[in-house]
Amino acid sequence: MDKRNHIVVAIDGPAGAGKSTVAKLVARRLSLLYIDSGAMYRAVAWKALTTKTDISDARIVAELARQMKIELAPADRGARVFADGKEITHLIREPEVTEASSRIATIGAVREVLVRQQQEMGRTRGVAMEGRDIGTVVFPDTPFKFYLDASSRERARRRKNDLERAGHNVELEDLEREVVARDRRDMTRAVGPLRKVEDALVIDTTAMSIEQVVEVIVEHVHTIRKEAMKE
Repeated sequence: MDKRNHIVVAIDGPAGAGKSTVAKLVARRLSLLYIDSGAMYRAVAWKALTTKTDISDARIVAELARQMKIELAPADRGARVFADGKEITHLIREPEVTEASSRIATIGAVREVLVRQQQEMGRTRGVAMEGRDIGTVVFPDTPFKFYLDASSRERARRRKNDLERAGHNVELEDLEREVVARDRRDMTRAVGPLRKVEDALVIDTTAMSIEQVVEVIVEHVHTIRKEAMKE
């Protein structure tokens, strides 16, 4: 592998800020492996729901995560997700899985298991990873940190569009309330809370196209690498 591409691009931010789509395209532009950290928590949530595991029992859910085999495979549009050999790429996007994953992500023991897996992925090759605590907990030493944000209304609108394409009819106001509630949970949770770090480039994506956001990140990465080469 080309060591020049052995870098970690960490993209954090709240739900609906565009992290997943942007990270996929950044990975493609920079020849990196795309890792959707949220999909790993969704995989645990899906497993818990399908096995009727009580997600309020932190000990049982953590043991479930330890016993699971979660795999991510490259795909034309991001990554395919497998749990114990079964592909669940589309199943983990169901609304009930989304809600459960937000709760499961607050369990410290679950996060320890998945963070170790994510760090190992980053050690083996260059990656673009997005989530809530990639730049703060998973890869705090990477110089390529980004924080994407957008208004709660815009993030709810994007979520509504995604759900409608999947055949779900929901009210925008209800989704905005859910977005705000999830922000509160993510920012106040005891383990790996969502927060901006001082050395992250903050990008407000509310009025930006995906292509514009990707260009800002790619150019910033190139700039940092050029400056590092001069030292």
